[in-house]
Amino acid sequence: MGRILALDYGTKRTGVAVTDELKIIASGLTTVDTKELIQFLKNYLLREKVELFLVGKPKQMDNTASESETHILPFLDSLKKTFPEIPIERVDERFTSKMAFQTMIDSGLKRKQRRNKGLIDEISATIILQSYLYSQ
Repeated sequence: MGRILALDYGTKRTGVAVTDELKIIASGLTTVDTKELIQFLKNYLLREKVELFLVGKPKQMDNTASESETHILPFLDSLKKTFPEIPIERVDERFTSKMAFQTMIDSGLKRKQRRNKGLIDEISATIILQSYLYSQ
């Protein structure tokens, strides 16, 4: 059995979350410098079996693609070429950053800790993954 790995792709940083092997629990894994993301994934897949990549799909309120999508599409091509055996699914990521920030407030993190954009990205990836698991 493999894990599901979720990515909250950004031009600078990418939040990464992963399920347990039974695909029950979504957990934040880390935040990776986007330039190093493919290499990070190669190293991760040497240690863990991943059966699905989930990549956030940024949309506008009217359900059209966000400008960010233009940066994500070349990454998706690279992901498919590098890991052709692992399917990729997209998940609507609207409001995940706001939800991540609210999660940080609700969990009692201090204002200085809430400015950590990497942590917001990691929590956003976890929210993307958790919403996918709920929908299954």
